[in-house]
Amino acid sequence: MVQASSTLGRHAVVVGGSMAGLLTTRILSGYFEQVTILERDRFPTEAPAPRKGLPQCTQLHILLTRGRQIMEDLFPGLESDLIDAGAAVLDMGADVEWMNPFGWTARFPSGFKALSFSRYILDWLIHRRLSEFSNIQILEASYVTGLLTNSDKTAVTGAIVRRREGEHSEQVQQEELSADLVIDASGYSSQAPKWLKAIGYDAPEETVITTSMGYASRLYEIPADFQEDWKGVYIQADPPKRTSMGVLYPIENNRWIVGVCGTAPNRPSTNEAEFLEALRNLPSPHIYNAVKDAKPATAIGIYHPPGNRLRHYERLSRQPQGFIALGDSVCSFTPIYGQGMTVAALGAVLLQQCLQETALTELPSRFQKELARVNVTPWIAATSQDAKYPSVKGLTQPPSLPEKAIGWYMDRLIQLTTKEPQVTLVLFNVFHMVQSSGALLQPSILFRVIQQLLTRSLSRKSSKIQVSTSSITSR
Repeated sequence: MVQASSTLGRHAVVVGGSMAGLLTTRILSGYFEQVTILERDRFPTEAPAPRKGLPQCTQLHILLTRGRQIMEDLFPGLESDLIDAGAAVLDMGADVEWMNPFGWTARFPSGFKALSFSRYILDWLIHRRLSEFSNIQILEASYVTGLLTNSDKTAVTGAIVRRREGEHSEQVQQEELSADLVIDASGYSSQAPKWLKAIGYDAPEETVITTSMGYASRLYEIPADFQEDWKGVYIQADPPKRTSMGVLYPIENNRWIVGVCGTAPNRPSTNEAEFLEALRNLPSPHIYNAVKDAKPATAIGIYHPPGNRLRHYERLSRQPQGFIALGDSVCSFTPIYGQGMTVAALGAVLLQQCLQETALTELPSRFQKELARVNVTPWIAATSQDAKYPSVKGLTQPPSLPEKAIGWYMDRLIQLTTKEPQVTLVLFNVFHMVQSSGALLQPSILFRVIQQLLTRSLSRKSSKIQVSTSSITSR
């Protein structure tokens, strides 16, 4: 990956040091003489640490397998670096207790590996790798206020940047950075629609679906006498009946990250008694029993995500040359589904493909249309689940018949995981974006769904016959 035969331009500017921004910068480094990242925050330099630009970094993050594969391609050895930094290695089938709405998923040695770690460790490792590239410049404490254009405003030619002089300085310097390509990867708070309107273009339409969900997380020291046969626990929500969920995963430094989430008015808080009570009220005592006497390593951190938002850049009738948007700037999800970083990685891979096959003048239109196609499956996966929550807002119409059918089929598959490891393994591959959703329709899986339905139908008929026979006998 990233083996460009020739450069496409002199300078590319990436707005935002988000995961999408970092991965995009790595891609662009193979196609431009110089790449500049503009990050409002400051990156830690001596060791991994949380930062203001990652307000959610204290919450549990899931890096799906496809995302990890892409990052390993971009930064060979990254997986080993994560493990060296303390990331826990989990067999998702054998090491994790997964309670779904139908019971406990049957555990089995799946060979399906996942890494569990603090999010800021991943960011720090990637930032350190990028710092080694001679053609990558990272400008911290910098933010964009607008776009530069050519005289007829048909092309973006750079960005207007404001920079704070020093770490504690209030002095701000404004400058203009010329660029052949400007990429907005500034995340959910992106101001790109305003920038486009300021140069005479329409802002993209938005679809927003929210659930008033809130998260609370805390780190605990893993007790020396902990002897359960599992390493992690995931207690899935079951909306609309139950909107709470809980997780416990091991991370670096022999700690657990423990999280609970719920929707208003029952969103978790930073109150310790309420946090433990929320864990105790989950339908399984696994997490509560593990941590009730464990030593807390941090305070309780809360996060109220803004929800799902999709900006429809692909629908714009006019787009300037030299400007694209990706990552959370375009499509962001409710975090509980763990899709964000992997979708950002898929966007970076798509950008490379487009750079290889498309002239810069044609890039914006093609890229935004194809990015919309990349985003559609994870968007449907997240919003179809969120639609089940009573607090959901933003739905313009009830689920269609096909959407209901998909939801029904997914429920049958999840129900099968309580006794069918093969179904669980296929679901792992689809959830982790290693396989497409079409894998859920392969003959062996369809057979098990049909078999399940027939078994349930025969069981109900048998029960009715027994009741009828009993009634006749009693007479």
